[in-house]
Amino acid sequence: MFPALNLDFNLQALSGVAGSISIACWLIVYTPQILQNFRRRSADGLSLTFLFAWLLGDLFNILGAVIQGVLPTMIILAAYYTIADIILLGQCLYYRKYGEHDDEEDSDLEYEYEIDEEYEEEDDHGHPYHEHPVSASHLLDLKTSSTTIPVSVTWPLWKSILSNLLCMLSVILAGIIGFLLSPHNFHQPSDRPDKIIFSPLGQTFGYLCAFLYLASRIPQILLNYRRQSCEGISILFFLFAGVGNATYVLSILADTWEGDQNYGRYVAVNASWLLGSVGTLLLDVGIFAQFWWYRENDEGEVEGENRRLLERQDERRRNYV
Repeated sequence: MFPALNLDFNLQALSGVAGSISIACWLIVYTPQILQNFRRRSADGLSLTFLFAWLLGDLFNILGAVIQGVLPTMIILAAYYTIADIILLGQCLYYRKYGEHDDEEDSDLEYEYEIDEEYEEEDDHGHPYHEHPVSASHLLDLKTSSTTIPVSVTWPLWKSILSNLLCMLSVILAGIIGFLLSPHNFHQPSDRPDKIIFSPLGQTFGYLCAFLYLASRIPQILLNYRRQSCEGISILFFLFAGVGNATYVLSILADTWEGDQNYGRYVAVNASWLLGSVGTLLLDVGIFAQFWWYRENDEGEVEGENRRLLERQDERRRNYV
């Protein structure tokens, strides 16, 4: 039913496991951010320059991978990244134009409708009047039962860390299981091509891709710094990207055999992809530091927003009573 497992773990096995984990991370990397944008009906935490640069980097990644003749899996993944980039970018552009404004208007209209249903009817002359006297307890019931504006909830720090850690471990485990269940989980030296082709055009696209990946993080870091906040950004988005880059680099560097004379040329061919992954990983460390540094500001922003929403609700209730 399942392929036999070769337990002779070596560098090739390490390369395969790391590559499988990297694929699992990159398949899921966009999902946390897309879901967070959907829940918030906003994408104000993401830099559009960051997303556009990342999209261009993925496009050059496809061109470089095709011309350089890398593994078909890498080409398919590069195409998948591009499609996911377009979805995330489209979502952000939509919410920048429609999300917050429409959400506030819909909440206002829904709130006014509920107040009208609760308190007002028209008499024979079309004038509104209260059918029953309004008691303080009735107002308290309304306050607790008819709230239509969503209120954000913050988790304790340890719960957030534990939740993110469990998500990350689940994806890593899925990558390992996928590798173990694959029919050819350990490559043999004979599987490697005798001659490694060095394409100048493919390398040009590869280095352009690396430059764009590195440049993409800078606008996001600057945006976080100006806002003094990482509110609206999913930390899992960058965690999956970080682990995906780290395991991708490991899968390339470990893909060798002792005494292989082509290893230096093999690393040179993949140098642009290594540069992009390592550099991006280092910049992501800076974003993780911002998450930690600005965490108190983000908690204060959520509490302040909740307070403003509740004050706005109280004011509307007083106007209708």
